[in-house]
Amino acid sequence: MRFTIVIILLLFKAGFICAQPTMRPLTELINAQDPGWPLVQTWIKESKNNVRVLPRTMARADSALLAAQVTTRSPMGALVYETGGILVDNGWLRILGSGSTALNRDLMGWNENKQAGMLLVADDVLGGFFALNVGAFGQASLGTIYYLAPDNLEWEPLDFGYSDFLIFCFSGNLAKFYDGMRWNGWQQEVAKLDGNQGISCVPFLFTEEGKDISKVSRKPVPIAELWRLHNDFRKQLGIH
Repeated sequence: MRFTIVIILLLFKAGFICAQPTMRPLTELINAQDPGWPLVQTWIKESKNNVRVLPRTMARADSALLAAQVTTRSPMGALVYETGGILVDNGWLRILGSGSTALNRDLMGWNENKQAGMLLVADDVLGGFFALNVGAFGQASLGTIYYLAPDNLEWEPLDFGYSDFLIFCFSGNLAKFYDGMRWNGWQQEVAKLDGNQGISCVPFLFTEEGKDISKVSRKPVPIAELWRLHNDFRKQLGIH
């Protein structure tokens, strides 16, 4: 809980909810006395799912942490600064860090010009997006994760914060979470993608015709295209 509170306070300071103040330098963001990375590493070592930590480059790590304005004492700041991102379940799920060749997006760069009041922290190959609530979903659930489900286009509350989200990604029952959204041979298809791509399904998964994912047509597309497509359909269908 304390990590969630720290992250929310820093997101206020970072300008997601109010005006941007003076940016704090790296010396104030890098916490060498009580870093969060060893805790995240423990979760990774205890993981039940396939977890691949992508290497960072220092220039990108510095830049990403400065943009995020979150200290490395928090799991979010630690992940941004210590990794180029994390791929889970053979790349099915991608957690954003500072960016790498396999996941060429950083946390704050990806959130530019996206929906206000939320911070997109991860996504999956079907265009499901995980967002930290910093106001878009109401004050009562600040700091919790929501999931934009591609099979109904609803933002679904997951009732846990960022730290517990990481633990869920590393050790949660992803097969159950994605029940009905995987097909025979999905591992081979996903392995051909990079972290900037997703899979477009036609008929769309949120339609009656698209309910059986084994029968839809699938092709790789930019993940940004799926973000735009799903939000456009939400508007057209009047989903709030």
